Amino acid sequence: MKDRSIPRQETQISRPCGVTFIALVNGVALLFTVGFWSLVFFKHIVPLPSELPSLLERSQAATTYGFMIADLLWSVPLLFLSTVGLWRLRLWGWTAAQMVHGLWLFSMTVIFVRDSYTAWSPGFVLFLVFPFISVWATLYLWRQRSLFWRKAAGD
Repeated sequence: MKDRSIPRQETQISRPCGVTFIALVNGVALLFTVGFWSLVFFKHIVPLPSELPSLLERSQAATTYGFMIADLLWSVPLLFLSTVGLWRLRLWGWTAAQMVHGLWLFSMTVIFVRDSYTAWSPGFVLFLVFPFISVWATLYLWRQRSLFWRKAAGD
């Protein structure tokens, strides 16, 4: 006896150009972040706090290493998940992107205020474009949220 049930049709949802752009930018940000912190750590650009004599110098170095650890624990995994998830139009990619864009705004605000009282750091200059893109991307992805919900419902 043949199975005459109607096969389930997969609806192919195309990825909007804006989502593709955000996925690519987050992938580039992932590479920049890992590369930047690798240089800082392996090239010993910032001495370890324990190697510095004064409390002020140790505090400044510890702040830099604190950002490095936070980026490696939170930003890098979220950038990876957002890149892959946005590319595949997954709801978890949309969520990761929204989270990582919030992290960009938070961390770059802290760095902007810190550097405003001293000098522009290489990290501030290198990553300056990402918070601006994050503002646009957060709003754009919010308007596109139904695309990701539809895709999740169809899985």
